[in-house]
Amino acid sequence: MAMMEEKLARAGMARTKDSLLRRMGRDLRRNRVIYLMALPVLLYYGVFEYGPMYGLQIAFKDYSLGDGILGSPWVGFKHFQEFFESFYFWRLIRNTLLLSLYDLLFGFPAAIGLALLLNELRVQWFKRTIQTVTYLPHFISIVVVVGMMVDFLARDGVVNQLLMLFGMPETAYMREPDWFRFLYVASGIWKEVGWGSIIYLAALAAIDPTLYEAAKVDGAGRWKQALHITIPGIMPTVIILLILKMGTMMTVGSEKVLLMYTPLTFETADVISTFVYRKGILESNYSYTAAVGLFNAVIAFTLLVVSNSLSKRLTDTKLW
Repeated sequence: MAMMEEKLARAGMARTKDSLLRRMGRDLRRNRVIYLMALPVLLYYGVFEYGPMYGLQIAFKDYSLGDGILGSPWVGFKHFQEFFESFYFWRLIRNTLLLSLYDLLFGFPAAIGLALLLNELRVQWFKRTIQTVTYLPHFISIVVVVGMMVDFLARDGVVNQLLMLFGMPETAYMREPDWFRFLYVASGIWKEVGWGSIIYLAALAAIDPTLYEAAKVDGAGRWKQALHITIPGIMPTVIILLILKMGTMMTVGSEKVLLMYTPLTFETADVISTFVYRKGILESNYSYTAAVGLFNAVIAFTLLVVSNSLSKRLTDTKLW
């Protein structure tokens, strides 16, 4: 009896597998053009995103170029332990989290606020002008932006010249550790606030206009309309982008930090990504920096999963 049941179960699994393969074959034939269009994207992620994961094993090895990945000896968690016990560990964690936290607290809401303000403008030519002016900095290279900051904030720059007119002392802002975080976040807001507002404007355009008309009939002013219709209408979009932002909190842009910082500002400017660049590229300490990068990626992934779970539980809006 048991053997009969086992044979029937195997036969059922075989039929299910054959049916699934047939459905997949029909779907591939029916949508072959769509799958063909998706092929370059799949190849990109396979070659440049998943392929390099093979090299993550050097974080657990004493890697050398001569021996290669497979020939290098295993050392276990030696490099992780060395990083955790190093002088730089807490400084890197603190600087990375603080820069990301300040950007989250001030940069993330800035795009939402700009979108809400633009949505309230009724003079179309003025609205388009403001949009154009705020969008333009996004297309300026980060190298040019930092170059402008260096020139404007130098001791003989425009900013110090204006401050000296009011009797204030000149300051080398780009060389002061206490000014680095402010300059990093403020320049990021200036550059990306207009571009970041686009997705919120699209979400605002999707709100049913009859809701506003009904609110006007009930006597709601523009403030109450924004509070009870506009903000709840874009909240799912805000939550999704917030979840994605949480996943990048540990990956502060190394390009901008590398361009902005100097040895004088390492105390507040040095982050994990720049530390990996110096140790890995400049000093060729590949295994050590691979371990640091892997640790950073695990923390970022954990933040993404936790924020998505909390959002699903509290708001019923989730990324997956």
